[in-house]
Amino acid sequence: MKAKIRKIAVNIEETHIEMGRAISPPTRKAVAVAVIENPFAGSYTEDLSPLMDIGAELGALLGKRCVDALGITPQATESYGKSAMVGENGELEHAAAILHPKLGAPLRLAVEKGAALVASSKKMGSPGQVLDVPLGHKDAAYVRSHFDGIEVQLNDSPRANEIMVAVAVTDSGRPLPRVGGLTHAEAEGKDGLR
Repeated sequence: MKAKIRKIAVNIEETHIEMGRAISPPTRKAVAVAVIENPFAGSYTEDLSPLMDIGAELGALLGKRCVDALGITPQATESYGKSAMVGENGELEHAAAILHPKLGAPLRLAVEKGAALVASSKKMGSPGQVLDVPLGHKDAAYVRSHFDGIEVQLNDSPRANEIMVAVAVTDSGRPLPRVGGLTHAEAEGKDGLR
């Protein structure tokens, strides 16, 4: 593996009751985060392709960790997202290099299909800062019930020369969705929109 990983953490969030109503089955989200060394911390580098390659590795690794944590088959996943936070000696473009050119394809393999764009965010931060991972339906961007997010926080990450890279996967949308639009059951996943 090209990434120098200091730490991996996986969290699962289950919602059993919302607004006094039972959620059955509970909605579940998993988020896996890797804390890696930033090979370009502290200096400007024109060619960020090594970070792009690291993104491909992490898309596969973290996507699989999420699916395994939920205990479901890849085709049972419903939404996904990705996010990265660079430490103070990095730049936002380092997060972009990890997230965009190559991370998506291996993540799509881990969740089987994934016709829709993977929701993403990037930021700079310091140890203990919260990283928000946006979520969207994996096959149809117009499924509003799956517009969501999950937070991840590690008390010692990211350090100045590190990057936190997170992938999130769900087995459902939000609890009690009622804002209309295309439903999960109606989604075809042919064009990534519907």
